[in-house]
Amino acid sequence: MNLILFGPPAAGKGTQAKRLVEHRQMVQLSTGDMLRAAIASGSELGKRVEGILARGDLVSDEIVIELIENRLPEAEAAGGAIFDGFPRTLAQAEALDIMLKGRGKQIDLVIRLKVDDAALIERIAGRFAESGRPDDNPESFKVRLAAYNDQTKPLLPYYENLGKLVDVDGMGSIEQVSAAIDRALKERCGV
Repeated sequence: MNLILFGPPAAGKGTQAKRLVEHRQMVQLSTGDMLRAAIASGSELGKRVEGILARGDLVSDEIVIELIENRLPEAEAAGGAIFDGFPRTLAQAEALDIMLKGRGKQIDLVIRLKVDDAALIERIAGRFAESGRPDDNPESFKVRLAAYNDQTKPLLPYYENLGKLVDVDGMGSIEQVSAAIDRALKERCGV
């Protein structure tokens, strides 16, 4: 089973993906984690990514798709992937469909965590104060959030037309959001 957790940065996708990994033994493919690992590696790619994120820009489709494609064999061996933070653009969604189709797979369900932008900005300011992560800088975050909202708008009808989009209220507690995701998986995928 391949699942997309869809929603803006800081919506709780990572938290929910980790829970699904623990309970369903799937592999979380988090673009945020992969990008932070690239930065930590000190590689040329990591340095480019660091500059992009520091400006508040989104990383190019080519870089993100390459990172995802490198991890697909691991996800297949585990029985499926949870895509966290990917796709963010229609081009990425189409590239993902092509990658998966070439492997005899597909996206089974897209869960969109619906959240309030103002609450996200408040959440990220608190996280930045705790962790100091450069990509959590509140001003950079506002730029990323606006870019996310603009660029991902076409994804909603794309997945809705495929009959794969389910909305979940992402403003509830972790437990409430988890229960809603579990209900969606049972109703739509029988798992």
